[in-house]
Amino acid sequence: MIYVRDKGRLCNNILQYGHVYAWGREHGRQTVSMRFAYKYQFFRICHTRHHHFLNYFLAKTAARWGLLPVATFDTPDEDTSRQEQLMLSHRHIVAEGWYARWYDLFLKYKHEIVDLFAFDQKVKTRPDALMASLPACDIRLGVHVRRGDYKTWQGGRYFYDDGQYIGIIRQFVRLHPQQKVQVFVCGNDPSLDRKAFADQLPQAQLCFPDGTPGEDLYLLSQCDWLIGPPSTFTLVAAMYRDVPLYWVKDPALAFTTADFDRFDNLFRRIV
Repeated sequence: MIYVRDKGRLCNNILQYGHVYAWGREHGRQTVSMRFAYKYQFFRICHTRHHHFLNYFLAKTAARWGLLPVATFDTPDEDTSRQEQLMLSHRHIVAEGWYARWYDLFLKYKHEIVDLFAFDQKVKTRPDALMASLPACDIRLGVHVRRGDYKTWQGGRYFYDDGQYIGIIRQFVRLHPQQKVQVFVCGNDPSLDRKAFADQLPQAQLCFPDGTPGEDLYLLSQCDWLIGPPSTFTLVAAMYRDVPLYWVKDPALAFTTADFDRFDNLFRRIV
């Protein structure tokens, strides 16, 4: 068994585990996500046979006391043959690190990874009811307002204010002048100025879902287009239904629909 010791937040964990799961499938090895054994209980994987708190606790304790070997992937673009041989030569082992990446294998088993992270019905209930209650539209746009840790991450490079997000949404709406655009604004900033959004975007049907991370992720995955700063959250949301995604790297730049990309390309560009 390969026990995957995840790091970071929800969607980082999904991607990291997905890579190791795909490697394990290719080499006939079972895997367990230590994070989804006890946390982020939104998905089918959390209810599978080996995903429970006892497995997490035993693997964590055994690794801490040196009873389980650990394969660490903490260097970008390194030759991972030594770590892979370590995983092949031990029946039970912990794999950790953000740079455990096998892109081609991930895509080969992507349908299985998506199935493992299928949303529980309890996560889908509120977003489904919300979407059903809204007026009919032609396009659903999901916008991820990422604040919080982005104020300091990479020196605040992707920390955008309300006015910048409003301008980005306005650009998208102008790209679809003959269509009714419904905009779901999801994020982690309680100080978001909703009135400013409503006042400055009268041509859009705005909705602020106020969901849990699992509910927001599911709702974004059901949209037709996605926009947000570079983040694994929008990336994973795009993965489920191959939704086109525009990562905003400069909010002052004009964009068109040609600037949107797909998961299979974008997931190779995360750092």
